[in-house]
Amino acid sequence: MPPVTSSAKATPALAAYLRNVNKSFGDGGSRLQVLKEIDLDVRCGDITMLVGPSGCGKTTLISIVAGTLNVDEGPGEVTVFGQDLRKLSKGATTKFRSTSIGFIFQSFNLIPTLSCVENVSVPLLIQGKSTRVAEKKAREVLEQVGMGDRMKHRPTQLSGGQQQRVAIARALVHDPRLIICDEPTAALDSKNGTLVMDIFESVARSPDRAVLIVTHDNRIFPHANRIASMDDGRIIEVHDIDAAHPLPENLRHGFHS
Repeated sequence: MPPVTSSAKATPALAAYLRNVNKSFGDGGSRLQVLKEIDLDVRCGDITMLVGPSGCGKTTLISIVAGTLNVDEGPGEVTVFGQDLRKLSKGATTKFRSTSIGFIFQSFNLIPTLSCVENVSVPLLIQGKSTRVAEKKAREVLEQVGMGDRMKHRPTQLSGGQQQRVAIARALVHDPRLIICDEPTAALDSKNGTLVMDIFESVARSPDRAVLIVTHDNRIFPHANRIASMDDGRIIEVHDIDAAHPLPENLRHGFHS
């Protein structure tokens, strides 16, 4: 069954297009179906948020959009910027991600032996940029997220919120067309959360870029252009948020673990 959409408006170009997506883990009697017939559009120029209780499949879904998980065999479709991810080899998928997608992990995934500027440089080094060019851009983005005074620090010398901002800088540094975030503001105070969301809004204002966020943080719901509510592996409702269709009352209080 397709998700219910609370308001209709002209759809711009799509960053991601998912239809009839299913994902299971395990085999036989231990098989667990985590995603069930997911339909989702992620529109360019928008911040799309996925909300719902813990364990409902949100992180699995964004991992499929990012190409780090494969969907189940069957008729499902996963297209990102017109590229059918199901048809790409592992190497081609990795190359596509390195240029088109920035992923912010909930657990940060910073390399502990590298400084902040070195961590943020990694996506550009993977693309073949020189260390000088990569670190120059990394310093610029670290300044942007308020981490200019911590560039030479290693992750173990940072607070959780500081590590989160470094992880965000790493996802932004190569100017990806699609930024995918798993709880990007969970470790941030209100001031830094607002700073990060302002950066995401500046990205999403571009007609050929998009931001997809998994969050329980109802403080950032007003930044969304579209909110897709999930439960038990399904998208149960999609709300387009604009002046005529404000944030629904049932979403004002957020979701919690």
